[in-house]
Amino acid sequence: MYDSRSFTSRSLRTDGATARPTPQLAADLIAAWNDHAPERIAAFYAPDFEGDDIAQPQPQRGPGGIRRITAYYFRAFPDLEVELDDLIVQGDRAVLLWTWRGTHRGTFMRIPPTGRVVAVRGTTALTIEGGLIRRSSRMWDLAGLLRGLGLLPEL
Repeated sequence: MYDSRSFTSRSLRTDGATARPTPQLAADLIAAWNDHAPERIAAFYAPDFEGDDIAQPQPQRGPGGIRRITAYYFRAFPDLEVELDDLIVQGDRAVLLWTWRGTHRGTFMRIPPTGRVVAVRGTTALTIEGGLIRRSSRMWDLAGLLRGLGLLPEL
């Protein structure tokens, strides 16, 4: 598990705004996910945010898109918890390696609830501008999720 206390980083360079260091932003974002707080999560994103997810056909746009997708996840996995496994930072870019766990209690990707507990690993690449997330690209183990839900055979 990633420990933000062991990481030192310069604060992001911004146009005069005070920005939290990227490791702190990542830790705060994960905390908002674990509090199931779509409004708090959306506050990390720039108004002109654009994001893509390997498993979603449409990109997310702006904080509103983030609010919708996070609420969707929380309905499907009401006990969802995210762990930050590692964090790589270079300039205004960051890569988060994460694992989320939860019980499938609501429809997700047209899959009715199975009641199964799943763990999903993934990676999110971020571009941060002015202390806000401007761009993200999320890739995660969809086959592992489907296997955990009993929809694909074990390898």
